Amino acid sequence: MDAVLFDSSVYISALQGKDDASLSLRRLAGGSPVWLSAVVLEELHAGAGARSRRAVERLERDFVLARRILVPNLTDWTQTGRVLAHLAARYGHEHIGRGRLTNDALIAMSAGRMGIAVVTRNARDFAKLAEFRPFRWRLAL
Repeated sequence: MDAVLFDSSVYISALQGKDDASLSLRRLAGGSPVWLSAVVLEELHAGAGARSRRAVERLERDFVLARRILVPNLTDWTQTGRVLAHLAARYGHEHIGRGRLTNDALIAMSAGRMGIAVVTRNARDFAKLAEFRPFRWRLAL
């Protein structure tokens, strides 16, 4: 089974949903090993309110213990810069929200390096990124 990595949009949706977040995430993983991106973890910590802070801390602890935290390396950062430059040339800086895309690009580049599929609710941005650096991704249903 191929490994998967959920982007922030999936975790946020699960945390805000009425269903049990861990059950909905397990369903999305489909039995595949799950990794956590350090970039996603940063986004979750930055946006965590009092209600979700403990859940994010547990998530971090569990993935650290499982040794499944994916941290972007120098090549990922370099590829991110190149992909953002290509996106800006094709779509224009004002249309791509380059700052907004930086984190998604880091997630995509590091997951692509490791052969991990990104599961997201943000098809628009990940589809654009995949135009310039192929990586596996799918929409969370």
